[in-house]
Amino acid sequence: MPEQPEIILGEFHCKLDGRYRVSIPGELGQLLKVPSPQYMLAKERPGCISLWNRQVWRAKVDVRVDLAKQKVRAGMHDESIGQVQLLGRLLSTRHENVELDAKDRLLIPKSFREFLGALPGKEGKGLMVVGAAVCVEIWSPPAWIEYLHRRMPSFRKLVNKLA
Repeated sequence: MPEQPEIILGEFHCKLDGRYRVSIPGELGQLLKVPSPQYMLAKERPGCISLWNRQVWRAKVDVRVDLAKQKVRAGMHDESIGQVQLLGRLLSTRHENVELDAKDRLLIPKSFREFLGALPGKEGKGLMVVGAAVCVEIWSPPAWIEYLHRRMPSFRKLVNKLA
């Protein structure tokens, strides 16, 4: 399993340009390049996508997918075929390999823009680019504010649990 980079933190309001690119702020982009400059984009929740280092993503996801495949082959999920199909559908649409250009700009693919509800330039409200410890998340501003309103009251309890 690849070494986990430093914890990725920071919050930035960024514009989506007319070509559907968003700049990943310097520090976030640099931390995401460890251990290699290859990336995976994933749909997380409505209004949020995440950008991962591809090696880190693969190490986390492949183990779980392989385990699910083994259980399907062994007939352990015969009674829950609907859930297996749901997993297959979500895995089919959930992630995509992406690249950052020389200026650390991410071209957001169409299905991910639709998932975010993102519009470019003056039409859109921009995007929030947030360090989420192990990845970089890209949020629509209304979804980010709603998420903070729901989660901020439990912040102290979370810090005490994890620190």
